[in-house]
Amino acid sequence: MRQVVLDTETTGIDPKSGHRIIEIGCVELVNRRLTGNNYHQYINPDREVEAEAIEVHGITNEFLVDKPYFAEIADAFFSYIRGAELIIHNAAFDVGFINHEFHLLPNGADYGVVADHCSVIDTLIMARKKHRGQRNSLDALCRRYEIDNSHRTLHGALLDSEILADLYLAMTGGQTSLLFDAGESGLAGEVRSQQQSIERLSQDRAPLREIQATADEVALHKQLWAAIAKRSGTTVEWD
Repeated sequence: MRQVVLDTETTGIDPKSGHRIIEIGCVELVNRRLTGNNYHQYINPDREVEAEAIEVHGITNEFLVDKPYFAEIADAFFSYIRGAELIIHNAAFDVGFINHEFHLLPNGADYGVVADHCSVIDTLIMARKKHRGQRNSLDALCRRYEIDNSHRTLHGALLDSEILADLYLAMTGGQTSLLFDAGESGLAGEVRSQQQSIERLSQDRAPLREIQATADEVALHKQLWAAIAKRSGTTVEWD
């Protein structure tokens, strides 16, 4: 299974207002393992980058002057993502910009839209389902899953994709990329040894005793969730 963790940086927040992509960063996963076959490209947007955007990603107009236009890198980028499952944080933003860039090309109809060639996993939607009522920005998720992003002082497409790859693996069953290139005598061997030493409980053991919450405890629980919902300004669901 080939997955591509993707992020973009842009001149502003809305392609409908003429804003463009200035950086694309992608990290490839095959069978949940980092391959090192990444894609990274800065792009001349043929327009000014907004000051507010520069404060976020630090990419200046002067830096982009000698970079290629999107039309020059479109084929290579399209070939890289085609057929992959894209993993994106707040996918509507990045996919909207990518579709807009392809649409602007003279042969844009040949590319169509991202959904014609790729499936998409939005990790923001995934995080909101797993962590209701909590902050689910990339930085907040790094703190929650103990992913080191101390080197991230500004947004950057490739750096954010690398961080998101770690987060996605952690959110969906563990950082299996750590087994990449590990030999039997290394980490993989240690994991296998630990698995072999697991002692299973007997199927004939007595069933565990179930303890039900009292009516007072249920009422207090409801009050707590109502207070959290009021302070966060969100709808909080609980089972």
